[in-house]
Amino acid sequence: MTKGDHVREEPVRQRILAEATRLFADRGFEGTSVQEIVVAAGVTKGAMYHYFDSKDDLLHEIYGRVLRMQTDRLAQIADGPGTLEQRLRRAAADVVETTTANLDDSKIFFRSMHLLAPETRKTVRAERRRYHERFRDLVAEGQRTGVFSDRVPAELVVDYFFGSVHHLGTWFHADGPLTGAQVGRHFADLLLTSLRAGNVDQ
Repeated sequence: MTKGDHVREEPVRQRILAEATRLFADRGFEGTSVQEIVVAAGVTKGAMYHYFDSKDDLLHEIYGRVLRMQTDRLAQIADGPGTLEQRLRRAAADVVETTTANLDDSKIFFRSMHLLAPETRKTVRAERRRYHERFRDLVAEGQRTGVFSDRVPAELVVDYFFGSVHHLGTWFHADGPLTGAQVGRHFADLLLTSLRAGNVDQ
């Protein structure tokens, strides 16, 4: 495939993803057929299967593209300039802001993840785990160097934080009183405050 062919074909892939996302959001993963997806996207089944092996593959990619973007951004933040506290604050705010900006994708995935084939589910969990571990490394480094309190294990801190992030789909609305960026700053403040609090003798 030449570069020109790729440029021409890529919109087809994006159109299939966009229509699958819309239909999964409206009807649910189980309630949407491959036929409905290809009709909505204006392509043949053969064209869809050129890009995606199955409905599972589509669902995986809907979430996977967001997770890849977040992973790239986290790497840039974690390896970038600033103190450890500044980098963790930016990372915490960023994952909230990017999640709210792609809320349909995340909501669809978490609502339907249990419907994925076991091997696909295992792959996705491993991908998400890598992101969480990179985030956890920032917390653990701060605890190891005395920047943050080590009273609560880094693993538990990260699980607690991401529990709140994954819950965003149940209450956040783009037209609500707070923007995604504002919620991100609040979440980052809460995380950093909790990590510092244990350094004060009580």
